Amino acid sequence: MSDVTQILQALSDDSTTAEELMPLVYEELRLLAASKMAKESPGHTLQATALVHEAWLHITNGGQEFKNRSHFFSAAAEAMRRILVDNARRKKAVKRGGDMERVAFDGIDVVADADDEELLAVHEVLGTLEKEDPLIAELVKLRFFAGMNIDEAALSLEISRSTAKRHWSFARAWLYRAIQERS
Repeated sequence: MSDVTQILQALSDDSTTAEELMPLVYEELRLLAASKMAKESPGHTLQATALVHEAWLHITNGGQEFKNRSHFFSAAAEAMRRILVDNARRKKAVKRGGDMERVAFDGIDVVADADDEELLAVHEVLGTLEKEDPLIAELVKLRFFAGMNIDEAALSLEISRSTAKRHWSFARAWLYRAIQERS
């Protein structure tokens, strides 16, 4: 059993183990967050480090027990997804000028904030996909919200690479159709 899995299992018994866990998983969480943040629109106010710390607070303060490393990283991906969705909602809120288009001052080009719309659209249809196929929904969360590649997501979900690729192809088509029907 890996150090991470042992500490995760002890996490529910002793609050000091969270301090032991952080150095073991921080860099991997930071890489996932940086990957996701690289895909966000320019001018995003949330930094990868802040995303990791916010997700860390959500997953360690929730009193949740983790079965293993995979379960922990799935919970981290879910926490990151919720944080990014909440952030996108705040940005799009009319109260905060979310109905306005962003203008780049260095070229008078209008930049549509499509990334936030896409993020919200995927989030809105993901609930339906979770009911139909929880494994594929989890794959979407890991790929789309946590920024994992196919190999990382397959490892986290404990499925083969070919199964992950097949599920990802299905998920992309399903999401496209669901988002189109929603519009």
